[in-house]
Amino acid sequence: MGCLTCADHSRSWKDTHMRRATKVSSAAVGLAVLAVTGTAVAAANQSDNDWPYAHHSAASYTLAAVGDIACEPDDDENAATPASLKCGSPTLGGMSAEFATAKQATDMHPDAVALLGDEQYQVGKLTDFEKSFEQAWGGLKMLERPAPGNHEYYPYTKKGDDEKGQNGAGYFGYFNGHDQAGTPNTQGQAGDDTADNQGWYSYDLGNWHIISLNAECDSDAFTHDCSTTDNGLLGQETQWLSNDLAANNRPCTIAYWHQATFSATTASTATVPASAPGAGGAEGAATDAWWKLLYQHHATLILNGHEHAYARLRPMNPAGQSDPAHGIPEFIVGSGGEALDTLAGSPGDYDNPNVVTAQAGAFGVMKLTLKPHSYSWDYKPVLPGPGFDSTALKYSDSGSGTCK
Repeated sequence: MGCLTCADHSRSWKDTHMRRATKVSSAAVGLAVLAVTGTAVAAANQSDNDWPYAHHSAASYTLAAVGDIACEPDDDENAATPASLKCGSPTLGGMSAEFATAKQATDMHPDAVALLGDEQYQVGKLTDFEKSFEQAWGGLKMLERPAPGNHEYYPYTKKGDDEKGQNGAGYFGYFNGHDQAGTPNTQGQAGDDTADNQGWYSYDLGNWHIISLNAECDSDAFTHDCSTTDNGLLGQETQWLSNDLAANNRPCTIAYWHQATFSATTASTATVPASAPGAGGAEGAATDAWWKLLYQHHATLILNGHEHAYARLRPMNPAGQSDPAHGIPEFIVGSGGEALDTLAGSPGDYDNPNVVTAQAGAFGVMKLTLKPHSYSWDYKPVLPGPGFDSTALKYSDSGSGTCK
């Protein structure tokens, strides 16, 4: 039960930290306490405009979800980075996109914000977080429950750039805080930052158990070991997930990490079609083991980023086969602001036949409403991407489902 202790420790730290940081609006009379773990919320004489961050209803929680957000700031420290990869590039969403998605998320008045990785490009330095991500998304910081992406861990040596990987240092330094020398704290809202735990953790919203995982196994921090069955870090994380799921007694479960196991924008690799596990690369292949565990424990939803688009995939089993009765729907929400990809296929003829609907013409955040035994989703883009006009904003996707 040691891993359960880790999860409980994460929840305990977060409860204490968030209670200290909770803000009470001048419009509110009485006490308003943020409780991301779904414990009792004291809120008296609330008015409609007293958020942040009072929770208003025991019947439902709001979770905002998005990844792939902030452009690399155009400053002296990044002078060697090609202009096409930095804020201000006409091919990127830029600051206007990340401010637009941050406002969209803020307007949802969320109880928590699931960040699906690649919060900060290109390599997630702490100074980049402070000069870009923080400018737009900093107002939601105490509600943000992040997962890391490849741009927080890996070097970036493409398109004329050459930046060394941060192995999570800037990510943990930003979300967990750091000392005066910039060394990240070993505990915080992004989970533990230790040799044995690179930021996987779980938390609760009412009847919902929510799990944030780190898939960045091809990094120095994971010793480039993407096996889920040996004694390496990813193997330890997978065992932690198994223990966490076994200990969970809530009826509804969400898990999220960065690289999608099943793809909406990757047509195929040499050996793996888009509908097969691992079409997105080594990380997606490794997280096939997570799908199997989540399927075994009747998880409700899986959320991913990495692909710069929005896509909803039908309920699937771990082999990527449609399974309406027992399968898990996958949502890809990589439309946070940095850039947009190209979908593999077109409506009605996607390369992955499990893609129900998708868009890659605009930036936006998904709103999840979590009820005791059911959920609903609502996705509407908020800003057209480069090369697109306002017609891209006509897209929407909404619906509902139940916990198994």
